[in-house]
Amino acid sequence: MPPPLVSRPDDLAPGSVDRPGAVQQRKYPQPCGFFNDRTRDCHCTSPIIQRYISKISGPLLDRIDIHIDVPAVNYKEMRSTSVPESSASIRQRVIRARDTQLTRFSGLKEKLYCNAQLAPRHIRAFCELSTDCERLLERAMAQQSLTARAHDRILKVARTVADLEAAPAIEPKHIAEAIQYRTLDRTFWP
Repeated sequence: MPPPLVSRPDDLAPGSVDRPGAVQQRKYPQPCGFFNDRTRDCHCTSPIIQRYISKISGPLLDRIDIHIDVPAVNYKEMRSTSVPESSASIRQRVIRARDTQLTRFSGLKEKLYCNAQLAPRHIRAFCELSTDCERLLERAMAQQSLTARAHDRILKVARTVADLEAAPAIEPKHIAEAIQYRTLDRTFWP
Protein backbone atom coordinates (compact mmCIF):
# COMPACT_ATOMS: atom_id res chain seq x y z
CA MET A 1 0.00 0.00 0.00
CA PRO A 2 1.40 3.44 -0.85
CA PRO A 3 1.93 5.78 2.10
CA PRO A 4 -0.80 8.31 2.91
CA LEU A 5 -0.30 11.80 1.57
CA VAL A 6 -0.68 14.47 4.23
CA SER A 7 -2.04 17.83 3.14
CA ARG A 8 0.18 20.83 2.72
CA PRO A 9 -0.78 24.51 2.75
CA ASP A 10 -2.98 25.34 -0.18
CA ASP A 11 -1.09 27.78 -2.34
CA LEU A 12 -3.95 28.35 -4.76
CA ALA A 13 -5.92 30.83 -2.69
CA PRO A 14 -4.39 33.76 -0.83
CA GLY A 15 -5.17 33.60 2.87
CA SER A 16 -5.67 29.85 2.85
CA VAL A 17 -4.60 27.89 5.86
CA ASP A 18 -3.06 24.49 6.36
CA ARG A 19 -5.66 22.10 7.71
CA PRO A 20 -3.70 19.40 9.53
CA GLY A 21 -6.81 17.26 9.84
CA ALA A 22 -7.20 17.12 6.07
CA VAL A 23 -5.49 13.92 4.94
CA GLN A 24 -5.44 12.34 1.54
CA GLN A 25 -5.42 8.57 1.75
CA ARG A 26 -4.19 6.40 -1.10
CA LYS A 27 -5.27 2.81 -0.77
CA TYR A 28 -5.79 0.12 -3.32
CA PRO A 29 -9.17 -1.58 -2.87
CA GLN A 30 -7.49 -5.00 -2.68
CA PRO A 31 -4.02 -6.49 -2.01
CA CYS A 32 -2.74 -6.90 -5.59
CA GLY A 33 -3.73 -3.39 -6.76
CA PHE A 34 -5.20 -4.58 -10.07
CA PHE A 35 -8.93 -4.28 -9.33
CA ASN A 36 -10.64 -2.67 -12.38
CA ASP A 37 -7.30 -2.60 -14.21
CA ARG A 38 -7.82 -2.88 -17.97
CA THR A 39 -4.42 -4.47 -18.62
CA ARG A 40 -3.90 -6.85 -15.71
CA ASP A 41 -6.17 -9.37 -14.07
CA CYS A 42 -6.99 -9.28 -10.38
CA HIS A 43 -6.88 -12.78 -8.90
CA CYS A 44 -8.06 -11.77 -5.43
CA THR A 45 -11.16 -13.57 -4.20
CA SER A 46 -14.09 -11.71 -2.63
CA PRO A 47 -13.18 -12.84 0.91
CA ILE A 48 -9.59 -11.63 0.44
CA ILE A 49 -10.80 -8.26 -0.82
CA GLN A 50 -13.31 -7.93 2.04
CA ARG A 51 -10.67 -8.82 4.64
CA TYR A 52 -8.22 -6.35 3.12
CA ILE A 53 -10.69 -3.50 2.75
CA SER A 54 -12.08 -4.02 6.26
CA LYS A 55 -8.83 -2.51 7.56
CA ILE A 56 -10.53 0.85 6.95
CA SER A 57 -13.60 1.09 9.12
CA GLY A 58 -16.87 2.40 7.75
CA PRO A 59 -16.87 5.38 10.17
CA LEU A 60 -13.36 6.36 9.04
CA LEU A 61 -14.31 6.05 5.38
CA ASP A 62 -17.36 8.21 6.12
CA ARG A 63 -15.02 11.04 7.09
CA ILE A 64 -13.32 11.10 3.67
CA ASP A 65 -15.05 13.56 1.33
CA ILE A 66 -14.05 12.03 -1.99
CA HIS A 67 -13.03 8.48 -2.76
CA ILE A 68 -12.80 7.33 -6.33
CA ASP A 69 -11.18 4.62 -8.39
CA VAL A 70 -8.51 6.06 -10.68
CA PRO A 71 -7.60 3.56 -13.38
CA ALA A 72 -4.20 3.50 -15.05
CA VAL A 73 -3.97 5.56 -18.22
CA ASN A 74 -3.51 3.40 -21.31
CA TYR A 75 -0.97 4.11 -24.02
CA LYS A 76 -3.43 5.46 -26.61
CA GLU A 77 -4.80 7.98 -24.12
CA MET A 78 -1.28 9.14 -23.26
CA ARG A 79 -0.39 9.59 -26.92
CA SER A 80 -3.68 11.24 -27.87
CA THR A 81 -3.47 14.47 -29.85
CA SER A 82 -6.47 16.01 -28.12
CA VAL A 83 -5.51 18.96 -25.95
CA PRO A 84 -6.63 18.61 -22.32
CA GLU A 85 -7.60 21.58 -20.18
CA SER A 86 -4.44 23.37 -19.09
CA SER A 87 -3.29 23.50 -15.48
CA ALA A 88 -3.41 27.31 -15.64
CA SER A 89 -7.07 27.20 -16.70
CA ILE A 90 -7.93 24.76 -13.91
CA ARG A 91 -6.03 26.91 -11.41
CA GLN A 92 -8.06 29.98 -12.43
CA ARG A 93 -11.31 28.05 -12.03
CA VAL A 94 -10.26 26.92 -8.55
CA ILE A 95 -9.26 30.47 -7.56
CA ARG A 96 -12.66 31.78 -8.75
CA ALA A 97 -14.46 29.05 -6.79
CA ARG A 98 -12.40 29.81 -3.66
CA ASP A 99 -13.16 33.54 -4.03
CA THR A 100 -16.87 32.70 -4.33
CA GLN A 101 -16.66 30.68 -1.13
CA LEU A 102 -14.78 33.41 0.75
CA THR A 103 -17.42 35.93 -0.31
CA ARG A 104 -20.22 33.56 0.71
CA PHE A 105 -18.73 33.10 4.20
CA SER A 106 -17.61 36.71 4.77
CA GLY A 107 -20.67 37.61 6.85
CA LEU A 108 -20.28 34.75 9.32
CA LYS A 109 -18.90 35.09 12.84
CA GLU A 110 -16.80 31.95 12.35
CA LYS A 111 -13.82 32.00 10.02
CA LEU A 112 -14.66 29.67 7.14
CA TYR A 113 -12.47 29.49 4.06
CA CYS A 114 -13.98 26.69 2.01
CA ASN A 115 -16.98 24.38 1.70
CA ALA A 116 -15.09 21.51 3.34
CA GLN A 117 -15.26 23.40 6.64
CA LEU A 118 -19.06 23.66 6.66
CA ALA A 119 -20.71 22.41 9.84
CA PRO A 120 -24.18 20.84 9.59
CA ARG A 121 -25.86 24.17 10.45
CA HIS A 122 -23.96 25.85 7.61
CA ILE A 123 -24.81 23.07 5.17
CA ARG A 124 -28.52 23.71 5.72
CA ALA A 125 -27.99 27.41 5.00
CA PHE A 126 -25.60 27.26 2.03
CA CYS A 127 -26.60 24.03 0.29
CA GLU A 128 -30.24 24.64 -0.57
CA LEU A 129 -31.68 21.97 -2.84
CA SER A 130 -34.41 21.99 -5.45
CA THR A 131 -37.08 19.30 -5.40
CA ASP A 132 -35.22 17.37 -8.11
CA CYS A 133 -31.98 17.52 -6.11
CA GLU A 134 -33.80 16.37 -2.96
CA ARG A 135 -35.32 13.42 -4.82
CA LEU A 136 -31.97 12.38 -6.32
CA LEU A 137 -30.16 12.59 -3.00
CA GLU A 138 -32.93 10.76 -1.17
CA ARG A 139 -32.85 7.94 -3.73
CA ALA A 140 -29.05 7.63 -3.43
CA MET A 141 -29.26 7.62 0.37
CA ALA A 142 -31.81 4.80 0.32
CA GLN A 143 -30.24 2.69 -2.46
CA GLN A 144 -26.69 2.93 -1.13
CA SER A 145 -27.58 2.97 2.58
CA LEU A 146 -25.53 6.12 3.08
CA THR A 147 -25.07 7.64 6.52
CA ALA A 148 -25.93 11.14 7.71
CA ARG A 149 -22.22 11.98 7.56
CA ALA A 150 -22.05 10.81 3.91
CA HIS A 151 -25.14 12.94 3.20
CA ASP A 152 -23.36 16.04 4.49
CA ARG A 153 -20.17 15.20 2.59
CA ILE A 154 -22.16 14.82 -0.64
CA LEU A 155 -23.75 18.23 -0.13
CA LYS A 156 -20.39 19.92 0.54
CA VAL A 157 -18.84 18.34 -2.54
CA ALA A 158 -21.91 19.23 -4.65
CA ARG A 159 -21.66 22.84 -3.47
CA THR A 160 -17.97 22.84 -4.48
CA VAL A 161 -18.73 21.35 -7.90
CA ALA A 162 -21.36 24.06 -8.42
CA ASP A 163 -18.82 26.72 -7.37
CA LEU A 164 -16.28 25.34 -9.86
CA GLU A 165 -18.91 25.75 -12.59
CA ALA A 166 -19.82 29.22 -11.28
CA ALA A 167 -23.39 28.02 -10.76
CA PRO A 168 -25.31 30.02 -8.15
CA ALA A 169 -27.35 27.01 -7.00
CA ILE A 170 -26.73 23.30 -6.64
CA GLU A 171 -28.26 21.46 -9.59
CA PRO A 172 -29.10 17.75 -9.94
CA LYS A 173 -25.96 17.21 -12.06
CA HIS A 174 -23.83 18.53 -9.16
CA ILE A 175 -25.53 16.15 -6.72
CA ALA A 176 -25.05 13.27 -9.18
CA GLU A 177 -21.35 14.04 -9.55
CA ALA A 178 -20.88 14.26 -5.78
CA ILE A 179 -22.62 10.91 -5.34
CA GLN A 180 -20.22 9.41 -7.91
CA TYR A 181 -17.32 10.45 -5.69
CA ARG A 182 -18.57 8.03 -3.03
CA THR A 183 -17.62 4.90 -4.99
CA LEU A 184 -16.21 2.99 -2.03
CA ASP A 185 -19.50 3.41 -0.15
CA ARG A 186 -21.30 1.33 -2.77
CA THR A 187 -18.48 -0.93 -3.97
CA PHE A 188 -16.96 -2.49 -0.89
CA TRP A 189 -19.01 -1.59 2.17
CA PRO A 190 -22.44 -3.19 2.41
